[in-house]
Amino acid sequence: MQVSDKIDINDRLVRIIGIQFFGIVIPNATGLISNSDRSVYYLIGAYAYFTLIAFLIWQGNRMILFKLEERYNWFINPAQKVIMILGGNVFYTAPLVVVMLLGWYWVSGNPADWTVIQITAVVCVICVIFITHAYETVILIKQRESDKVMGEKLERAKVQAELEALKNQIDPHFMFNSLNNLAHLIDNNPEKAREFTENLAEVYRYILSNKESKLVILEDELLFLNKYIALLHLRFEDSLKIDFNLEDQDKAAFLIPPISIFFALENVVKHNEISNRFPMAVEIGKKDHVLYITNPVKEKKKKHHSTKVGLVNLDERFKIIVGTGIQTEMENNQFKLQLPMLPLAG
Repeated sequence: MQVSDKIDINDRLVRIIGIQFFGIVIPNATGLISNSDRSVYYLIGAYAYFTLIAFLIWQGNRMILFKLEERYNWFINPAQKVIMILGGNVFYTAPLVVVMLLGWYWVSGNPADWTVIQITAVVCVICVIFITHAYETVILIKQRESDKVMGEKLERAKVQAELEALKNQIDPHFMFNSLNNLAHLIDNNPEKAREFTENLAEVYRYILSNKESKLVILEDELLFLNKYIALLHLRFEDSLKIDFNLEDQDKAAFLIPPISIFFALENVVKHNEISNRFPMAVEIGKKDHVLYITNPVKEKKKKHHSTKVGLVNLDERFKIIVGTGIQTEMENNQFKLQLPMLPLAG
């Protein structure tokens, strides 16, 4: 039976055993039945009757408990809930036991023994309180488990929502820089601008195809990066040099969030002067489980408007997906960006 929208208790076997147990033990313990001087048929009828009483007591109190679970909360008003549960146990169980035992004495033709009735009623109430406490313990444990699962689901949903929000920032950021590059080429070299547009479509296709991916193999990311580097060379020609210091086996051994190295190079191009007079050399390498991108700093004299989502976006994505944010350091006018990677299992 369902206690609430969250909690389910499968107590069928416990009820079957418990009802039969109390239907036999309590009448013997209180002297309602004597096995020594009665016929088999009498005993069968007597135990059947007292098992019926045990059934009505168990089921009735169980129903009362579950109804109270829907209306009262331990954490909001525990005292009120205790009073209601105890009240329900006593004022349901005691009258039921008295009425059923009076019926038993009437059917059996014996005079009612009020001492036995009182003892039996008290024993039944105590047993009910004990069993109700056991039910409450199980319910609280299950509620705690349910709350924990729900909390984990909410946390995953929150992280997923944050990740989706960060992914949605990729397109405007990329398009902003790409249109800046395209505008530069249109003014200086229309033919290259057309080639740039064609290559841009290939790069954008990769971004769209990996928009739902959290991780990609480093090798696939580098293949995409080559297409993007081709776009950069259309604009900067020999003024931009990118050296890869990576072993072939490393390329297939690590996972990295998609388009992350792309963002690192975007950051280099966006904030540094790159020309024949000021050539740019970028090194991409690996140390342990970290991919690093290093470049000399040559700040532009004329800075373009920035959406300020580049490295911030990258850091948040790595924290969510990899569990560790990116690291940056500046030394001897060299800017170094470190991207943590995950080893490919197996």
